[in-house]
Amino acid sequence: MNKIFFMVLTALMLAVAPSAKAQWVVTDPTNLAQGIVNSANEIVQTSSTVSNVIKNFKEVEKVYNQGKEYYDKLQAVNNLVKDARKVQMTVLLVGDVSEIYVQNFGKMINDPSFSTQELTAIANGYSALLNESTTLLKELKQIVSASSLSLNDKERMDIIDRVYKEVKEYHSLVRYFTNKNISVSFIRAKKQNNTKRVLELYGTAGQKYW
Repeated sequence: MNKIFFMVLTALMLAVAPSAKAQWVVTDPTNLAQGIVNSANEIVQTSSTVSNVIKNFKEVEKVYNQGKEYYDKLQAVNNLVKDARKVQMTVLLVGDVSEIYVQNFGKMINDPSFSTQELTAIANGYSALLNESTTLLKELKQIVSASSLSLNDKERMDIIDRVYKEVKEYHSLVRYFTNKNISVSFIRAKKQNNTKRVLELYGTAGQKYW
């Protein structure tokens, strides 16, 4: 298989280890993939260790912004073969889940429709979905581990395709979760004859994730 394919998969294998908060040299897909997954894992960890919802989000936002350069640069990588492209798309979906979380929850914090308890539940929901997405990436290391050396190309691609489809489903769930939460705000605002506030905060459906 193509050399870059193995590089990206090796990055995923390394990324499942506890994240080192060192600066990576972002010059190839290996470092970019590792940066995105480590950032997502760190967001999940931060979400589960900080109790105050506002302080929690500020830390999550900080981690996301630190890792965003990996997400942006990996999106721009085009010279990958088909196998590596599917891996790239899987990692980018996880990065996109982080982006949906940060961009929309930041608005929800400033939305008077939600109580502190509800915001905490929403944050936990995002964190759980992101955690499930990053956990799925661990399965990709099977195709470069010693126990998988007997796999043929079709079996390896089957693993990649399955993980990609499952991560894509979690990505869709995050969009749905965001949609439903904003819909709750819209319904509450409508009862107060103040739907304009919701549209100004979140934008229209055509402008935003929901």
